[in-house]
Amino acid sequence: MAEGEVVAGVGAGSGALPAGAAQSKGVGVARGGALHAFLQQLRRDPYALVGVGIYLVFILVGLGAGWLAPYDPMEILFTEDGNLAASLPPGAGHWLGTTNLGRDIFSQLVMGTQPSLVVGLSAAVAVATIGTLVGLLAGYFGGWVDQVLMRLTDIILGLPFLPFVIVVTALLGPELRNIVAAVALLLWPNAARVIRAQVLTLSQRQFVEAARVTGASEWRILFVHIAPGVLPFSALYGAFAVGWAILVQASVSFLGFGGGDVISWGTMLQDAYASQALDRGQYAWFLPAGLCIVLVVLAGFLVSRGYEELLFPRLRDE
Repeated sequence: MAEGEVVAGVGAGSGALPAGAAQSKGVGVARGGALHAFLQQLRRDPYALVGVGIYLVFILVGLGAGWLAPYDPMEILFTEDGNLAASLPPGAGHWLGTTNLGRDIFSQLVMGTQPSLVVGLSAAVAVATIGTLVGLLAGYFGGWVDQVLMRLTDIILGLPFLPFVIVVTALLGPELRNIVAAVALLLWPNAARVIRAQVLTLSQRQFVEAARVTGASEWRILFVHIAPGVLPFSALYGAFAVGWAILVQASVSFLGFGGGDVISWGTMLQDAYASQALDRGQYAWFLPAGLCIVLVVLAGFLVSRGYEELLFPRLRDE
């Protein structure tokens, strides 16, 4: 790979960076001012503001799920006359009705927010951390370190996404941490390659030479002087990873690899499909869960779009 080359690994629809963007003079986030600049960007970009608002709503719902859910999502309910409260339509007692096993759908929807957000946020942190470390090491040290790490990223980028996650969860067990690990293993190369390109540029700046002249160690230069300059890119790819991770978790759960003891939006869709809820007209069973997945993924796109325009102001004119 030529020095300074940027390869955007996720496609345009999922937040790929434009070619050459990492070296662009339009990178508009100074070190240490990323948060303040992003807040200012929110005031100018209504789409990013909507995305942040959606995230806040779901985070609040997830934090207060124990109080908002009227029933235990796994509890089998009965009517006042002792019959199983199966497939009840939406009403005052059950806002979204009940499943074919007599479980409250609204409670499942609310409690399903927690595992979805845990997977999304955990994967975002893992992707940003691994991608940043690999990009820093490869871009700064170069040589065989760069060759080994970049060939590793090429191999991982060639792996099929969803089949790999399914295989990992099938082998290690259908647990949330295994889903997070699989998603993180496949998404970090995109961040690593862009951060590497940025490090190649920053390592030639005068402030790095000045630090080296004053006797700073290579590790201090890397993590104290260079790393803050690439953290905005880490945050950008972390934002991409949130939506991807939640979507993958829902897909894996829908296919039956999400763990039967964890209620999530994906398991709700899987239960509704297996119970033929669509054929019986139980739209309140699967539509709300599907809508929640769409909204969270859309929020991730809107936030990352606003942050991308903050990093590359020239995109606003395109």
